[in-house]
Amino acid sequence: MYRLPTSTRPTRGLTVLLPIAGLVVLAACGLTLLALSTARVGIVAELVGVGAALLPVGPVVAAFLWIDRWEPEPARLLWLAFAWGACVATIAALLINNTAEAVGDLLLGMGNGDKISAVVSAPLFEEALKGAFVLGIFLFLREEFNGVVDGIVYSGFVAAGFAFTENIYYFGRAFAEYGIGDSSSPGVVAAFILRGVLSPFTHPLFTAMIGIGIGIAATTKSRKVAALAPFGGYLVAALLHALWNGAATLGTATTFLSVYFLVMVPLFAAVLIFINWHRKREQRIVAAALPFMVESNWVVASEIDLLASLDGRRRWRKQVRARAGKPAARAVGNYQAAVSELAFLREAMRRGTSGPGAEDREVELIALVRVRRAEAVRAAEQHV
Repeated sequence: MYRLPTSTRPTRGLTVLLPIAGLVVLAACGLTLLALSTARVGIVAELVGVGAALLPVGPVVAAFLWIDRWEPEPARLLWLAFAWGACVATIAALLINNTAEAVGDLLLGMGNGDKISAVVSAPLFEEALKGAFVLGIFLFLREEFNGVVDGIVYSGFVAAGFAFTENIYYFGRAFAEYGIGDSSSPGVVAAFILRGVLSPFTHPLFTAMIGIGIGIAATTKSRKVAALAPFGGYLVAALLHALWNGAATLGTATTFLSVYFLVMVPLFAAVLIFINWHRKREQRIVAAALPFMVESNWVVASEIDLLASLDGRRRWRKQVRARAGKPAARAVGNYQAAVSELAFLREAMRRGTSGPGAEDREVELIALVRVRRAEAVRAAEQHV
């Protein structure tokens, strides 16, 4: 397996201290947000908010894991993306939006600051803060970023974390002010229906535009497109966010419903179609790469049908799990993911979009495929 030259390897101090420092920052942000939210709405309302916010986050995360099936991203990065959205992006946005609200009240009169915050500050800065994590993965962990699907997955996890923390406050505040709610008062049930049932994917939908833009940058040979696509995705995300907040803050109920059904629902459907098209494209890339992998003795011919489709891969893991247990099935899944990663890299190299160090990365992935296959065979044989 390829190793970094000694002079370019990160020191042990950095590899240990940087993750610890990151965890400390995330923990500090999370505790600060918890303290601020509890101080505003009270401990009981805060607990109600947490419970209600947990319900929609599960299906949202599950949806993005479903999207990320051909070459699953490292779990640690997905957790980090969620934590970034839930802690760092949220507390930074809170500070910026509160400042914008205060300035708006000062310049435009009391009561107008919240409109400026909702329609201008929140869209611009919240999307920038969420998109910063996705851009960071693209710039500094390029080997973990293969294209549009990866951009959507990372942005989705960041936005899911952001929405989770935001929902805690909104649900908690609704409970503190109106209780559970009834036909005459918009309590926590009404807030949950609006944010947890009708629009759990709004934040992920906005930030997915940034992920798509960065994904395009990762798969183009044009420097101009690579520079403009992420910025274009950010602008679309901010405009959609501003439209959504504006309809809720400045418009009537009819305005809000019109934006919801005429803009957000069709756009959500279009993104689903777009994702499905990219998943099929990923399948074609893997299927096309398998014959050469067989010729090169990286995989065996009998595995082509098992590796060429998600259904075949799922059946393979299911059969291995039934015969040899979960560890063996997990080893097969790791092997499948390594094959996909190698196929995507070779396609990027063919297109000329793989970036520097692709040859070394290919050597590393070839070795990884062989190691993962040996581990899968060994795990299955040990339980036969």
